[in-house]
Amino acid sequence: QVQLVESGGGLVQAGGSLRLSCAASGDTFSSYAMGWFRQASGKEREFVAAINWSGDRMEYEDSVKGRFTISRDNAKNTVYLQMNSLKPEDTAVYYCAAERRFGILTIRNLYGHWGQGTQVAVSS
Repeated sequence: QVQLVESGGGLVQAGGSLRLSCAASGDTFSSYAMGWFRQASGKEREFVAAINWSGDRMEYEDSVKGRFTISRDNAKNTVYLQMNSLKPEDTAVYYCAAERRFGILTIRNLYGHWGQGTQVAVSS
């Protein structure tokens, strides 16, 4: 099974940027569809972005389109989330997710493997 560890969160002012990383270990990373989700305080965990095994297909939640970019480096067993033009409403714990599948997954319950999360806070 794959293990996931996120990093790169922090506190940033509105309009700033952060890049989250998710390092995978324990299995063949290129066999996994990957996703990013986030959970704000008191809210459900929601989809942010997803990428297929080869990195040539991506999907985004509407509110992050044009601001966030998901990518992966299969040689480094890592998936990234570049976040630009951050807004206070982007404040949340961000989770990396993986599922051994060749498609692209945007539904939370389809993912079986999760990281511990990394906090992103955007001040106004």
